[in-house]
Amino acid sequence: MTNVYSFDGILAFGLLFICTCAYLKKVPRLNGWLLSEKKGVWGVFYKAAVIGTRLHVAVAASCLFMAFYLIFLK
Repeated sequence: MTNVYSFDGILAFGLLFICTCAYLKKVPRLNGWLLSEKKGVWGVFYKAAVIGTRLHVAVAASCLFMAFYLIFLK
């Protein structure tokens, strides 16, 4: 189990957040509702979705590396 307050937990949370927002950007109903704001607190979801879609190869590799690290090395 990964603790949220450790560096590993923060990285895992960040990667999961980016992947989730990138997935939600592909869902038409949620795209208009959740990702319509580009500024402010709700803009974090939009910015994470943009990072996830533009850097999808790097995010996927980071997710695989983090999963390997959390399962086998920690």
